[in-house]
Amino acid sequence: MAVTRLADVVKPDVFTAYILQNSIEKTHLAQSGIIAANAEMAAQLAAGADSFHTPFWKDLGDDEADITSDDPARHSTPRKRSAGKQITRKSYLHASWSHMNLAAELSGDSPDQGIQERIASYWQRQTQRRLVASLAGILADNIANDGGDMVNDISAKTGTAAIFSAAAVIDAAATLGDSMRELQAIAMHSKTYQHALKSDLIQTMPQSDGGFIQTFRGLGIVIDDGLPSDAGKYTTVLFGAASFGCAMSAPRKAAAVEVENVPSAGNGGGQHILHSRVNLALHPLGFSWKEASVAHESPSIAELAMAANWDRVCERKHVPLAFLIHKL
Repeated sequence: MAVTRLADVVKPDVFTAYILQNSIEKTHLAQSGIIAANAEMAAQLAAGADSFHTPFWKDLGDDEADITSDDPARHSTPRKRSAGKQITRKSYLHASWSHMNLAAELSGDSPDQGIQERIASYWQRQTQRRLVASLAGILADNIANDGGDMVNDISAKTGTAAIFSAAAVIDAAATLGDSMRELQAIAMHSKTYQHALKSDLIQTMPQSDGGFIQTFRGLGIVIDDGLPSDAGKYTTVLFGAASFGCAMSAPRKAAAVEVENVPSAGNGGGQHILHSRVNLALHPLGFSWKEASVAHESPSIAELAMAANWDRVCERKHVPLAFLIHKL
């Protein structure tokens, strides 16, 4: 009887292209406009080193304009335009699965598609988990070092004043000042989403294909239980467009996908192991990575959530993020 094996269905070039494209494009984060593929970051991933600098021009400021005159002896004094830089950390990631774990996928009509979709979904979830951890680190850094100017924390209030509400979300958005209208998405814990539904704060609009779109006061909704929640306090996050830049690439040297054959496994029965490797850069606009506490070659999810590893390098209103800490 013919048996379909991993080596029969995994075509490295096709498999790699599928994983790299769909791991980012099909996440809820990308579909909500929170993360955006960044060509410069992709180019830097192909270079050496574990991090890279992204320079940026700071705003021109609000100094009053010169009052012109007809006096030829009076000359204007040019203002200096300042630059800054963000440091973006690369992550070198790997996961592998035994053939036995994927056997069910190999029995379908399109086994290669089944494997590709499962592994692309795995990297989608990893990307989202790493973004949520980065948000936790940014939040902790902001509270510790910037006076919490990106945060509306109502959790210590009493009664309904501590509860998630449209007014509380508006107050969080207002930490952006006159940039608050640039927000376009909101990420919340599933329990916050449940509360918002019961409070009739979610708008549901049908689509022609039979599906539906839900928004919160015009903001796209992302639901993720990885968002910080502790002792009855929940964190909801507001995002502007392209709050995070993102790039994913195949490794420069190692194979992005590789099938390992272990003939001696199973007492000689043999085993196939599928390896998947990606290089990932995921970076919040307006922040710089500090590398203050990283134990290994790439930051772990726990290390991404540490305040010590982040530093804001832009003024508040130029960072399209806001946080609401609340109860339910």
